[in-house]
Amino acid sequence: MESNDQRTPTSQGPEAQAAATPKPGRRRLLVAGIASGALVAIGSVVALVRTSGYDVPPQRARAFESLDAAQYVFVQHAARRIAAPDRDGDGAIPSPDDTDVAGFVDAYVAKMHPTVRRDLFRLFAYVEHIAPLRSGLRHRFTSLGPADQDRVLAALEAADEGLLRGGFEGLKALVFMGYYRDPRTWSILGYDGPTLKAPL
Repeated sequence: MESNDQRTPTSQGPEAQAAATPKPGRRRLLVAGIASGALVAIGSVVALVRTSGYDVPPQRARAFESLDAAQYVFVQHAARRIAAPDRDGDGAIPSPDDTDVAGFVDAYVAKMHPTVRRDLFRLFAYVEHIAPLRSGLRHRFTSLGPADQDRVLAALEAADEGLLRGGFEGLKALVFMGYYRDPRTWSILGYDGPTLKAPL
C-alpha cells in the first residue's frame, strides 16, 4: 500500500517553497549587474554615435520651427535623392538644396497635428536608422552614398508592409511640395506658370 505522505511542491506552504527555491549567489548577481550595465553603456554609445554628427549652421538651427538638426539633415539627404535633377552641371535646374526643401518641410510640419507630426518623426527615424539595416547596410541613411540611399528608398517604396509604402509616399509628397513650389522647377513639368498673375 502506497503512502499518502508524499507531497507535491504545490502542496507545501509559502515558507517551505521560499526555502526550497535556490537563491542566486551574490557573485551571480554582481556578474548580472555588470553585464546589464555594460549593455546599457554600449547601447548609449551606439545611440550617441548614431545621433551625432548632424552639422547645421547655427543661424539655421536657431530658426527651426519643428525639426531638430538630425531631422533637418535627414530631409536634406532624402530630398536630394527623391527630387534629384535629371540634368545637372548647367545650373538651369535647381537642386533640392537650392529650393530649400528642408526649410519648407520644417515650416510645413510645424502646422501639422501633433499626432501626425509624431508619426512623421518616427518615419524619419526609421528611414534614417532601421531601413538601411534592412537593406544590408551598416550605416545610417545620411552617411550612405547616393546609390545606397537610392537602394534604401527603393526598398521602402516596394516594401511588403503597406504602412512603410504609405510612409514613403508621404515623404515623397512632402519633398515634391517643397521642391516644385519654386518657379525655377516648373519647366521640368512643362508648366509655364499661372495664366493670370495675382494682383500685387
